[in-house]
Amino acid sequence: MSETSYMEQELRSQPDTWQEAARIGAAAGPLPKPGQRVAVVGCGTSWFMAQSYAALREGAGMGVTDPFAASEAFLGSGRGYDAVVAITRSGTTTEVLRVLDAVKGRIPSVTIIGDPETPAVALSDETVALPFADEKSVVQTRFATTALTLLRAHLGADVSTAVREAHEALSAPVEQEWVDAEQFSFLGTGWTFGLANEAALKMREASQSWTESYPAMEYRHGPIAIAAPGRVTWLFGTAPQGLEADVARTGARFVCHARDPLADLVLVQRVALERARARGLDPDSPRSLTRSVMLEAPAAP
Repeated sequence: MSETSYMEQELRSQPDTWQEAARIGAAAGPLPKPGQRVAVVGCGTSWFMAQSYAALREGAGMGVTDPFAASEAFLGSGRGYDAVVAITRSGTTTEVLRVLDAVKGRIPSVTIIGDPETPAVALSDETVALPFADEKSVVQTRFATTALTLLRAHLGADVSTAVREAHEALSAPVEQEWVDAEQFSFLGTGWTFGLANEAALKMREASQSWTESYPAMEYRHGPIAIAAPGRVTWLFGTAPQGLEADVARTGARFVCHARDPLADLVLVQRVALERARARGLDPDSPRSLTRSVMLEAPAAP
């Protein structure tokens, strides 16, 4: 593996890509309007960003917003959706293309995309292209967080603190205990549960690590049994009362930072990278993974 991987270059560019996405998101555009009933679809990392967006949009009182893995999207007329938002870095993922094709002419769709020269564009009614956040590494970092920053800004959030704290996360120490840990459990509440899912996936993809993820309040309903010395429980956002003490009693390390949760995900990306390096792995080309899952040849645009 090269000393500076694509993954490292791309994750370090996030403060800049977030600023550009915030500018685009704050402007009038094709993303859903307040009051619309919205379904959000994606695969893998993009599905987890859909989970975060859905929680943020509903929490902001903007309307019903349901996140789906693209392969499991229930978009029949009885659900009454006014819009479908698809998130896809590559624009070639089979399951997302199938959803876009299925709703075309029936439910208006807008796709947030990294590569605008792909089949998803022809199948979408509208697109928001983020080519400056596209990536060469198989392991996603900046496209996902940039797409979510775009959506946060569209909901009216001021993301300047997240940008500043992402810079801080890029220079924060990566503790050796995190690099050596046997196991990680990532937790979140509301919109940060999607981030917890993404953090766990990043560790699995980049470093073949044993990771799990749960809603923070669910963790004590069984999963905390896995916590032990040499393992880490990492929380995004504010800790539920008593959780830190409960984890401490297991001997596991409890991690919770007072920075914007999306910025804290940047630190987890760095931990995943360092764990990959420590194990002699290449995060740009992880085992059994490709940049896009295509179950069939993509349709011609």
